[in-house]
Amino acid sequence: MTPTTLLAYSGALFIAAAIPGPGMTAIVARALGSGFRPTFFMGLGLILGDLCYLTAVVLGLALVAQTFTTPFLIIKFLGALYLLYIAFKLWTAGLLPQNIEAQRDTKIGLSFLSGLLVTLGNPKTMLFYVALVPTLIPLEEITMRDYAALAGLTFVVLMSVLIPYILLASQARALLKKPASLKLLNRSAASVLAGTAAYIAARA
Repeated sequence: MTPTTLLAYSGALFIAAAIPGPGMTAIVARALGSGFRPTFFMGLGLILGDLCYLTAVVLGLALVAQTFTTPFLIIKFLGALYLLYIAFKLWTAGLLPQNIEAQRDTKIGLSFLSGLLVTLGNPKTMLFYVALVPTLIPLEEITMRDYAALAGLTFVVLMSVLIPYILLASQARALLKKPASLKLLNRSAASVLAGTAAYIAARA
C-alpha cells in the first residue's frame, strides 16, 4: 500500500469525521453536560467503533454488513436508548445542587460503551467504511502491516478531530459555574442528546 493511498484514506476520514453528525453531536453534548473525563472515554469508544468497521471491511465483511441488517438495527437502537438514558440523567441532575466535579459521570466504562454503540449504529460511519473505503484502498492487497498502519492512522486522525471538540465544550461548561447556568446547560445538553438518539433511531 502506497503513501498516496494512506494519505487519501486519512484525508477522507478527517473530512468525514469533522463533518457534524450523530457521533460528534453526542460528544459535544456529553462534554457540555459532564466535562472532559467521561467524554474522553466516550471518544475512545467512538474510535473503537470505527476500528471495528475498518477491520470488518479489511476482512471482506462489507457484503455481510450490507446483507444482514438485523444486528446493525439492534446495535443502533441500543445506542439510541443509552443516549436517552444519559439525557435523562443530565436533565434530572439539573434539579440538584450544582457542582461541576460532583456531576461528572465516574462510570467511564459506560461512557466508553455509549461511544462504541453510537458509532456502530451511525449510518454515516457505516456508509464511509462499507461504501467509500473499498474505493480508496486495494483491499485484496492488504497485509498485516498495512492494516496496522490503517488502524494507527484511524486512531490519530479521529483523536485529532475529537479532542478539540471535547476541550472547547468542556471549557464552555467550566465558564458557567452559576447554579442556574449549569442547570440550563445540563438540560440543553440533555435535549441535544435526546434529539441525537431520535435521529439515530429514525435513520434507515
